[in-house]
Amino acid sequence: MTDFSECLRAAIHATPERPVMEFKGRVFTAGELATYGDALIAMIEAAGVPEDAAIGIILRNRPIHAAVVQGLVAMRRPITTIYSMQSAQAIAADLDASRFAVVVADQEDWSEPVAAAARRNNTVAITLDLGAESAVELVGEPVGTISADYRRIVPEPGIEILSSGTTGTPKRILFPYRMLIRAVESITYGRGSETLSADIVTLPFTGIGGMCGVVAQPLVARYSALLEKFNVPEFVDAARRLRPTLLSGPPTIPRMLMDANVAPEDLSSVRYWYGGGSPFPPELQDEFEERYGIRTIWAYGATEFCGTVISWTIDLDREYRQAKRGAVGKALPGVELRVVDVQTHTVLTPGKAGYLEALIPAIRPDWIRTTDIVEIDVDGFVWHHGRGDGAILRGGFKILPEKVAEALLVHPAVLDACVVGLADRRLGEVPAAAVMLRDNALSVTEPMLIEHVRTLLPANHVPARICILPELPRTTSLKIDLSAVRYRIELEMGAENDAPAVNSA
Repeated sequence: MTDFSECLRAAIHATPERPVMEFKGRVFTAGELATYGDALIAMIEAAGVPEDAAIGIILRNRPIHAAVVQGLVAMRRPITTIYSMQSAQAIAADLDASRFAVVVADQEDWSEPVAAAARRNNTVAITLDLGAESAVELVGEPVGTISADYRRIVPEPGIEILSSGTTGTPKRILFPYRMLIRAVESITYGRGSETLSADIVTLPFTGIGGMCGVVAQPLVARYSALLEKFNVPEFVDAARRLRPTLLSGPPTIPRMLMDANVAPEDLSSVRYWYGGGSPFPPELQDEFEERYGIRTIWAYGATEFCGTVISWTIDLDREYRQAKRGAVGKALPGVELRVVDVQTHTVLTPGKAGYLEALIPAIRPDWIRTTDIVEIDVDGFVWHHGRGDGAILRGGFKILPEKVAEALLVHPAVLDACVVGLADRRLGEVPAAAVMLRDNALSVTEPMLIEHVRTLLPANHVPARICILPELPRTTSLKIDLSAVRYRIELEMGAENDAPAVNSA
């Protein structure tokens, strides 16, 4: 595949009558989706937007959003993804900082703060409107003139995605379009002779997993049932109707299916579950497989890697399932792995734990270091032992405690704050915070602080609980004692300790 965009453009327009996606009871053809993408491109060209200009998209899991992403990639227009699951004020701040020439958003995301940010930055604003169930259309004329100070994406176009923090503090990473063949590899690797049956899409488009699915879908020609957000009734309904044999998602989904007592016959067509995003505890894996007869095939990837780099395959599962129980798999073809010492960064021998590094020539010529603690055995299987930076894995989303604490410290009433991860049966972990208030702020409450964080950070960063303490526990060196903080939070939560309830959805 010499030019990814050219191949995608051909695939999008190849079979216009073919049904490719369903959403909330409506089936969309390839031709319908191509029309939306083509219309957006026409609007951008009519506005005189230069080819290297940064284009921001406030993404939601909706067909028209998938269509315009595919259209932009096919025409080699740069894309920057923007979380919709954050406050209007946070989105506006992002627009102010990012100097987009164009911002594309659903009509519900064009709040006054966001629209005002577009106006003051001379940003061309384009509205997407899914409309009623019987109509999906691209509406509105571009508003504004392009600022001379727009940000350029050079030296080549690509997709900017906010990283999960695997290799450090979360940041936007640009993936040139030539690299996106890895998205197709992430979708197709390890299936053996299994064909790609219909899919049920739940991963958010703003992350690397969801984005890989969006750009690969026309090329792998896989029919998809798109869910705006995972929920058991819609998921089960799609499984009953489409009879998929292969499904994927983080371990949160199998846990929620079991908690909802979904009948085995509802998932009887599914043979394999491909997962990633966070560890799949062996006991949960065993329970899921025993109840539904579905074999779990696990993988590891990151935004920085543009998809999966370590995975089990059907063949590996058949041969090594018991012998390598607990491993996350082996390196994909074309990927080299090694483990380095956390302190000295010297390369370690097999069986020693340290930071994972990966060499992926398709991305860049040097080793990419992560903050994931792993060990690799003599047979090349990788075991994941957690994060060296203390990141919290909430249903597959990586959250840096420091980022949440910084948001709390912005509140004028908060003197000090600490954030830790608490075990959660459904999501794996959830963030919880302990804060110490200033002397004149005793009227501040937990709901007020939760709402404050919600205005600054994506929804999955909002703590499940915020406990207000007279002072934060500290070690003899006066550092905050994380173990003591966790104990105090659990003590405050009491009976809720097993399932934090305030914001665990």
